[in-house]
Amino acid sequence: MSVSDYTEAEGLPAKDRKPYEAWSYDVAGAKLYIPRLADGQERWFAAALSSEKGKAPSRLAVFTERPQHKRWEMVSVVDLDSQKLPDVALDREGYATTVAANDNKQLAADADLLRTAVLDNFATGGTNTGTKVFEPTKASKRQLKVHSDAATRFGDKGTSVFDGADNRFTDAYALKTADGGALVLFSHTHTQTDAVAHSGLQINPGKGDRAWLHDVPRTSITYTFVCNDAATVPAKAEPSRLIGYTCARTDASGPPVASWSHRA
Repeated sequence: MSVSDYTEAEGLPAKDRKPYEAWSYDVAGAKLYIPRLADGQERWFAAALSSEKGKAPSRLAVFTERPQHKRWEMVSVVDLDSQKLPDVALDREGYATTVAANDNKQLAADADLLRTAVLDNFATGGTNTGTKVFEPTKASKRQLKVHSDAATRFGDKGTSVFDGADNRFTDAYALKTADGGALVLFSHTHTQTDAVAHSGLQINPGKGDRAWLHDVPRTSITYTFVCNDAATVPAKAEPSRLIGYTCARTDASGPPVASWSHRA
């Protein structure tokens, strides 16, 4: 259970909370991508994981060593749209090769450009950079649909707009692939702001919003989402492929309608 899931569950009435069920990954079926690192480099590795025993991996996770905590931590996990894993290049001893995730002139796109393109998919439907950087995949099409659905969500009674937000998670990780490109794992943060079209209307928070909005009707609500993304990037000037992303809501806020403001 993530912090986001825990926060949302704590906001629900006791009768609506689902009992927590312990879970784990199928370690026996995991595929590890362990980079050969030089002295002084941040120690990390990637793992393709499955939450069901005997099933092919369907998630990519990144683990990094945290010297201050004296332990390894999972810092990113992405649900993949396909169980066909990227073809990571391995040396004779089975080690993966790291490449620079940012400012890498040997790749068609770096993590910063990929992040910008993902944000553009949500904000404009890919008009500016999204559909130029990415070729159509299940993941990129899903982001474009999120944008198009939001445009008609409230009809003439309101609007729903996406935008980039301050991103605390700027670390990115990249492994060389067999075709000379790279598998890049990165994160982004975006907001979704729903607002009424005119006074007299209100947005009633849903049950899952209770932890943040406390059942108080609002004139607008800004939701914040933190997301992990995975893309394969070619070495030559061709579009990249977004192969999966996973988002979690981490905040929601907005002004109450006038009647509730007066009560406060």
